[in-house]
Amino acid sequence: MSGTPAAARACILAAVLCAIWCTLPAFAPDTPVPWGTAVLLAALGLSCEAAGRRSPSGGPGPVVAGAFLPVLLAASFLLPPAAAALVAVGGSLAGRVEQPPYAARRIWRAAQLALTCAAASWAYAALGGPATLGGGGAAPDFPRALLPACAAALAFSLVLTALDAVILAAAERRPVHRSVYELLPPALGPHLVHALAGLMTAVLWRSPYGPLSALLVLLPMYLSCWVFAQYHREQAAHRATIRALVHAVDIKDTYTRGHSERVGRASVLIARELGMDDRRVEGLRFAGILHDIGKLGVPTRVLRKDGPLTPEERRIMELHPEYGHEIVRGIGFLDEARDAILHHHERLDGSGYPYGLSGSRIPEFARVVAVADAFDAMTSTRSYRRARPVPAALAELKRCAGSQFDPRMVGALDRALRRHGWSEADTAVTADEPREPQGPHAPLESHTPLESHGPRGPRGAAAGARRDAPPVPRARSAAPLSGPSRDPRR
Repeated sequence: MSGTPAAARACILAAVLCAIWCTLPAFAPDTPVPWGTAVLLAALGLSCEAAGRRSPSGGPGPVVAGAFLPVLLAASFLLPPAAAALVAVGGSLAGRVEQPPYAARRIWRAAQLALTCAAASWAYAALGGPATLGGGGAAPDFPRALLPACAAALAFSLVLTALDAVILAAAERRPVHRSVYELLPPALGPHLVHALAGLMTAVLWRSPYGPLSALLVLLPMYLSCWVFAQYHREQAAHRATIRALVHAVDIKDTYTRGHSERVGRASVLIARELGMDDRRVEGLRFAGILHDIGKLGVPTRVLRKDGPLTPEERRIMELHPEYGHEIVRGIGFLDEARDAILHHHERLDGSGYPYGLSGSRIPEFARVVAVADAFDAMTSTRSYRRARPVPAALAELKRCAGSQFDPRMVGALDRALRRHGWSEADTAVTADEPREPQGPHAPLESHTPLESHGPRGPRGAAAGARRDAPPVPRARSAAPLSGPSRDPRR
């Protein structure tokens, strides 16, 4: 515990002392404790946590110590508070800890769950819960048994959240009210479900069928928790993969640092305005964040070049959507996001690249990301010009809707921004050392039309989002390219 802040060590010590004080009544000579039930439940909790500890680190398996909550809540229903607190200790100390300091985390978790189980047991007993479980030939009293069980779940959530908030305030100086606001609402629902499972376990435990029937019910519950934990670990792995890829792009292309995250946020705004389901919204967030991942295949000298690109450099730069598609081809969870990475530089009139798709042939995700990409390009300060105000950027997007951008996506972004706004954090400088624009008129400050006519027709809003560069002919390759009359480094 040498690396633990002093305030956090004090919190851990206080929690341990309180937990010990809570368990002392169990050892009093005149306290009737069903030690057989306590030992069985403690052994069950310990075996669940030991199984989780044997699974590979970061791999699928039961979640952190004490997370198989039906066992703990069943102990709160079947045992007095002191004995319920003891049940939580063994599994918490044996559970896997992912991050150091390992000893401090295990001790804190054990004390925290001991106090939480004791509080749940006190709340349950205060509302007469033990009398509703039946046993001894009496039937359980439903639905009256639900009230004390729900009260116990509420006490469990409140105490657990309060202790988490205290330790976060001590270790990370996070405001207590912020932690409570973030942690409590998501915990209430799952704890209520676990409480119902614990109540069913307690009723069966007291029934003529005995503890064995309760264990048979807990087994599928445990497997369900295992699957749920596996899902969340996979989601965490997905997010870690995305973060690593974006970080690699940011290291290589400091010219547009932070651009990808903002494009992801703008894509989510559009997706939600269009009424997409949560799965597709998340996919669009990934698409926006990773749309420029192909820059990893572009030479750094091209990405960081000061001044216009040569025709050859432009042809190299215009390959980045295909590079990006190849990089993420094997990442299954990206799904539709792969199409957006490949086609986000296509234009509605067919003059985009890499394949010159037009209209509805352009995937929907790509049409969303194209609007989000151009919007951020215009509203972000770059080293050669200042950011354009949001209303001006929206006006330019509307002007180019129908030729360059899908009008439906532009309208969705307009409505979303009217409702939610676009904060200063979203329009931060993306170059390491921003400079004043060269010359009397920066491209986004002037009122000159942003279209310029290249070999394949007019170019629109995205042209004004980049420094001027001469148009180049379509590259002659198996995958034809069209060279827009703008700097494609975004």
